[in-house]
Amino acid sequence: MMTVPLQEAGAPTAAPTALWSAGFRPFFLLAAIWAALAVPAWLAVYAHGYSLPAVLPAMVWHAHEMVYGYGLAAVAGFLLTAIPNWTGRSPIRGAPLAGLAALWLLGRVAAFTPAPWLALAFPLALTAVVAREVASARNFHNLPVVAILGLLSAGSLLVQLHALGVTETAALGNRIGVATLLLLIALIGGRLVPSFTRNWMARALPGARPPAPHSALDWACLALGLCGLAAWVVAPDSPFSFGVEIAGGVALGVRLARWRGLATRREPLLFVLHAGYGWLAAGLAFAGANGFLGWMPAGAPLHALTVGAIGTMTLAVMTRASLGHAGRPLHAGPGTSAAYLLVTAAAALRFAAPLTGEHAVLSTALAGCAWSAAFALFAFLYGPLLLGTKR
Repeated sequence: MMTVPLQEAGAPTAAPTALWSAGFRPFFLLAAIWAALAVPAWLAVYAHGYSLPAVLPAMVWHAHEMVYGYGLAAVAGFLLTAIPNWTGRSPIRGAPLAGLAALWLLGRVAAFTPAPWLALAFPLALTAVVAREVASARNFHNLPVVAILGLLSAGSLLVQLHALGVTETAALGNRIGVATLLLLIALIGGRLVPSFTRNWMARALPGARPPAPHSALDWACLALGLCGLAAWVVAPDSPFSFGVEIAGGVALGVRLARWRGLATRREPLLFVLHAGYGWLAAGLAFAGANGFLGWMPAGAPLHALTVGAIGTMTLAVMTRASLGHAGRPLHAGPGTSAAYLLVTAAAALRFAAPLTGEHAVLSTALAGCAWSAAFALFAFLYGPLLLGTKR
């Protein structure tokens, strides 16, 4: 077993400060560890009736930590690594990066103290850092990223107001967080997936028909998808929203079908990106259809969007970015492929759990175990890489 990390990522050279040399290193590692730990804590409450000493109700805490704990850490790792390429400025590293990581850790601890609002410190600080980088480089076409981080900060604020007993806005705050992460997948994933596919096919399948180029159809499909997400946030119980959600999911599915995903099935590192985007399209369409038909509890389509789309896509980006930025070959070894299978199993089991009747608790527990195993495997395989120097 000890040889697996070397097969996956190569043997890194030990370097005490390597962890703070790029944003993806601490935040991908923290995201994976928290994903692996927080879900078993929630399962202990859900399946066994244990109490959680958090200020928020257990269900609200679970949703908040998956979105603003795990999800936002993965986003931070991606953005802090990508922004230097966008702006031409030096990356955030060293003490400032360690300070951001400390604020993220403070947020995880704050939920169990009389001051849960301290969890706001990290999203606000991350938004300020990204805004400064974009403004300093006069890179104003990336201002929407700042707005997206602002939305995540606002969503977390609504949850904390609930924790403080000011207003009952936790559900809205968590819904804003989920939709904002899905918005990032729709926008950034919609650029990365066809681009990576095109580059890979040019090398591995020369002469094969490439993904369709970006066109007005893509813009129209993306706009419909974003309208579906907005409708789900603003009026989740409205028949009008159900129709927009179905249209948005179908439109995103049409967009995905143009990217030649099946041609990449022999390279899991690439195929999993298509799978993650597919969960987004299917989950949004399911949410709308279920609103009309009511044939499943609302948690089923919700977890297609969260465990399926967010979980799969973030794990896919974390593995690919870690390999690429650490100078390793862009290829999924057996361990990485196993992590992809585990997160896919988690999504399928969690989606199906509400439909399994008396076995719902068992199905949910199995989904949680598969989820935790996927991210624990990432931490085990990629931890040495993230803690080591670039080769």
